[in-house]
Amino acid sequence: MPDVLSAPLVVEFPFTRSLGPVQSAFLTGLRERTVLGVRADDGTVLVPPVEYDPVTANELGDLVELAPTGTVTTWAWNPSPRRDQPLDTPFAWVLVRLDGAGTALLHVLDAPGPDAVRTGMRVRIRWAATRTGAITDIACFEPYESEPDGAEPTPHTGEFTDPVTGIVAPARLDYVHTPGRAQSAYIKALEERRTVGERCPSCRKVYVPPRGACPTCGVATAEQVEVGPRGTVTTFCIVNIKAKNLDIEVPYVYAHIALDGADLALHGRIAGIPYDQVRMGLRVEPVWSEGARHVDHYRPTGEPDADYDTYKELV
Repeated sequence: MPDVLSAPLVVEFPFTRSLGPVQSAFLTGLRERTVLGVRADDGTVLVPPVEYDPVTANELGDLVELAPTGTVTTWAWNPSPRRDQPLDTPFAWVLVRLDGAGTALLHVLDAPGPDAVRTGMRVRIRWAATRTGAITDIACFEPYESEPDGAEPTPHTGEFTDPVTGIVAPARLDYVHTPGRAQSAYIKALEERRTVGERCPSCRKVYVPPRGACPTCGVATAEQVEVGPRGTVTTFCIVNIKAKNLDIEVPYVYAHIALDGADLALHGRIAGIPYDQVRMGLRVEPVWSEGARHVDHYRPTGEPDADYDTYKELV
């Protein structure tokens, strides 16, 4: 049996968004140890607040302040916290309906074990020592023996000094990728500086990289076909923003390249030509990195540009 290929992969990027008046007030309030909700058209207090009524779609802005106490409506125990989760010891994920609210807030509960958690238990907010205007300003919830006082939430203007107007939330996905038969053959061919695809037995199209099945016909593919190494730029974009951990100076060109003999364009960087001279139909060839298992970039071959009719189906 051939060796099974696998590799750890990480997808990570900062998600940046601006805040409207309702979300701005909510996050700024957390920084000031104040929990705000918004009253919906039917009188229900929504926490976290939203900017539009989920039923009528009307814009909302009637903010109210709630107590930092509430009731657990449901929960799930997390015995093995992961990196960057709110607590580094086992905890419970909980939905907490704050006193006076009509909806529940998702957060974590610091408890000694699952036997100490139950639906209906009373809890209160434990505030973070350092607060910046984020949901993490609530460090967690903790058990709290009390009874709801039945008091109505008090109106709040939502006005604070130095309001939070935007947030940056890091998004990260760690996983291990194991390619199948077709992709493994493709990767191993790259070690020999060859590019192979697979031909569909029905439509006869050659797909690169192969996936083991034809995306058009849905039938399995097995016949390997070597393509390229030269190809044609079908379309491209000019990149002007430098990516983290990518040692390539901007601007540079990233393109779809239809390798000779392939019926699907693959991605590749274009170099060896000024970025403003790259064009559709440009004929290119691969440049391999020394000791690497992949093409570093594609460069012009010096051939005449390909006629549009020869690659129009691949744009």
